[in-house]
Amino acid sequence: MAQIRLDKYLADMQLGSRSQVKQYIRKGLVTVDSKVVTKPEQKVDTDDSEICLEGKAVAYHCRQYYMLNKPQGVVSATVDLRYPTVVDLITEKKRSDLFPVGRLDVDTEGLLLITNDGELCHNLLSPKKHVDKCYYVIVQGKVTGEDIAACEEGIDIGTDEQPLMTAPAKLVIQHIGMVCELPERLQEIVQKQGEAELVSQVYLTIQEGRYHQVKKMFARLGKPVLYLKRISMGSLVLDENLAPGTYRELTKAELDCLQQ
Repeated sequence: MAQIRLDKYLADMQLGSRSQVKQYIRKGLVTVDSKVVTKPEQKVDTDDSEICLEGKAVAYHCRQYYMLNKPQGVVSATVDLRYPTVVDLITEKKRSDLFPVGRLDVDTEGLLLITNDGELCHNLLSPKKHVDKCYYVIVQGKVTGEDIAACEEGIDIGTDEQPLMTAPAKLVIQHIGMVCELPERLQEIVQKQGEAELVSQVYLTIQEGRYHQVKKMFARLGKPVLYLKRISMGSLVLDENLAPGTYRELTKAELDCLQQ
């Protein structure tokens, strides 16, 4: 149960800007428990009050959680002047305050949680929580046992003037082969990156989220990243049925696991 201003209630539900919904209220277009209210500052109960705008009921949704399979060419932000944002892709959102939990590069695909739950975001991203983030990566060349050991020990992704060691990471080789063995869509993406022929498909699990960390780690190993996709974050695993650019709400079981 929460008491909030009537104008905030309507603005949160994306029925207009704060100034627009104030006009609706002052014009007598809004009712609270079947009574016309003309004061935007009137407090209402998000659980028990019955709010209507022009006779249409407006339900209040306090928290929302969406699993998005982020496509390439979209930025992990709420607003951007150059690229579409991940929040723009959530066309069925009922809240105006959604944001992505963490960031994926514009050319990185995969799992992204979109929510307005700041506490959950903090728990997933805080270095102190040691939350695993697993990536499927296609790199140029042959990944070796030495590369696996280097990831386990930590890799310096800093500069000569300012070294920066990564925390231990887990690298698992899925397959080493030719580009032509990849699915057609991935072949097209990889071929745009250069003339690579031999590639390694691997899974890398890290507990950090430093800027371009995965790309920098493989660059130091001499194996440039050709394709990058996040497949899990903590207990949340990307739904295989979600095509790039599509999303769905989290299930209760998924949310319960994340909040433990």
